[in-house]
Amino acid sequence: MSRQDFDVHFHVHMISDSTGETLMEVMRASAAQFEQAHPIEHLFALVRSERQLERAMAHVEDYPGIVMFTMVNADLRRRLEDRCAERGIPAIAVLDPIQATLSSYLGAPMRGRAGAQRALDADYYRRIEAMNYSMAHDDGQGDDLPGADVILLGISRTSKTPTSIYLGHRGIRTANIPIVPGSPLPDILFELEEPLIVGLTASPERIIQIRRNRLINLKEGRDTGYVDEAAVREEVVYAKRLFARQGWPSIDVTRRSIEETAAKVINLLNEHRGEA
Repeated sequence: MSRQDFDVHFHVHMISDSTGETLMEVMRASAAQFEQAHPIEHLFALVRSERQLERAMAHVEDYPGIVMFTMVNADLRRRLEDRCAERGIPAIAVLDPIQATLSSYLGAPMRGRAGAQRALDADYYRRIEAMNYSMAHDDGQGDDLPGADVILLGISRTSKTPTSIYLGHRGIRTANIPIVPGSPLPDILFELEEPLIVGLTASPERIIQIRRNRLINLKEGRDTGYVDEAAVREEVVYAKRLFARQGWPSIDVTRRSIEETAAKVINLLNEHRGEA
C-alpha cells in the first residue's frame, strides 16, 4: 500500500532567524496541494545563536520529518545543513531560489540581514495604518470613504469583511458597505471617483447555505427572509443590476478563497490606478 492510499501525518520543522511567518505561509501553501497530507507544525523563530539552533535540532531529531529554514548567518546555516545531512533529514532553504534569481538579475549581492523584510520602514507603517482604516470602516462604519483605496459592496455573506481585512494587511485601505434591502447606500458613494468600488456577489445557493449555518451558530431556529430562497435571489439580482448600472466591476466569490478574491481586487486596483 502506498502513502497515497491513506492520510499521512508528518512533522515539519520550520527554523528561522526571523519571525518564521514566511516559512509558515510557504509550508502551508505547499502542503495544501496534497489532499491527504497533514503536517504537524514545529516553529522555531528568532534562531540566532548556536544554543538556540542546538535546541531546535534536538527537537528535530526527536521528531524526524522535513526541515524548512531561512538562515542568513553562514555558520549557523552550515551547522544546520551538516546536522540534517548526517541524519538523512531533508532540509530546504525555501528562499534560496528566489534570492539567487534576484541577485543574478539585479547584479547585486544580498544584504544578509536577518528579518530584513520586517524592517520598520515606511511600508510597514503604511500596512498598519491600512489595517486600522479597514477595521474602522467595516460593515458601513466610519466616515472617511474618500480616503479609501478600495470600497467593497455586497449583500450579507459575500465575504466583505475578511476580504477587507486581508487587503488591509496588504497595505490597501479598504472599506466595506453592506447592501441591505430597503436601506439606501451613502449618497457620497455615487460621487466618488478616486476609490475603486467593487461589488461582491455569490450564487443564491451559496449565500443561503452560509446564512443558515450562521443562524445555527446563533441558535436562531426561525425561518426568516434572511434565508428565504426567493428573497435571496432578489437580493442577488438587485446587487448585480446596481453594479452594472453604476459601472462598478464585480467579482463572483462563490468558488473563490479570500486570497483569490483579494488578488482579483488588487489587479482591478492596479488597472484603475493606471487609467486614472
